[in-house]
Amino acid sequence: MKLIRIVTVVSGLVFLLFAIGFIFRLPFAIAIWPWEDGRYSYLFIGSILAAVSAAALWVGWTGEFGALPAGSANVFVIALTTCIYFFKLASQGRTDMLLFAVLAALSAVASFAAFFWSLNIPLKETRLMPRLVKVSFWIFIASLFLSGRALILGAPIFPWALNPDTSVVFGCIFLGDAFYFLYGMFRPNWHNALGQLLSFLAYDLVLIVPFIGLLNTVEPARYINLIVYTAVLIYSGGLAVYYLFVNPQTRFRS
Repeated sequence: MKLIRIVTVVSGLVFLLFAIGFIFRLPFAIAIWPWEDGRYSYLFIGSILAAVSAAALWVGWTGEFGALPAGSANVFVIALTTCIYFFKLASQGRTDMLLFAVLAALSAVASFAAFFWSLNIPLKETRLMPRLVKVSFWIFIASLFLSGRALILGAPIFPWALNPDTSVVFGCIFLGDAFYFLYGMFRPNWHNALGQLLSFLAYDLVLIVPFIGLLNTVEPARYINLIVYTAVLIYSGGLAVYYLFVNPQTRFRS
């Protein structure tokens, strides 16, 4: 297990490195994205990688591998759906997408194996998930499923215009994230919420300041989208801060 902990921590640090790369649009990071994209899309990708990094570092540092199934399910859904989409693009003559399709397929296989490997590992934690967290997670799940479907269909729900291919990939990410939260609803242990809240907090910290700055420049037709998205960031960030650092029953030192 010690080796697996080290590998998990190193993986978390690699995700963090690429999160920083996408946030600041550094060449080594954006070169791995399948197509050229815009500033805010790269920022969103960075926020997702930061979220993955936070969860991976927590699992690796604590050795709480009983929390891995939720994250593995998340990665599996994202990898499987993007794999299907990349193969579709490749079949339409965009042969440069074939490599991304194969990589996504390998990620799907690896995450599928990780899910079943970790499924029967008991959680070290015995506390139950707080009621407000459970209610909030159900709202997040419904929102992610609806938003993911809308993005895959090309609906303009983001505060900025998306490349049509990017919209589909972001939709796949949202669907995967829905399963990340959904897993905890079937095993409502606190540690099946702690990783998710850590991820949400990292995601929020990356996006909140740029989104507030976007209020002055957003297209009028997308203003409501930005307000709703920013409200979600504020609420989820507040929820994470309260239960991770303030609430005496769940904060880290407890």
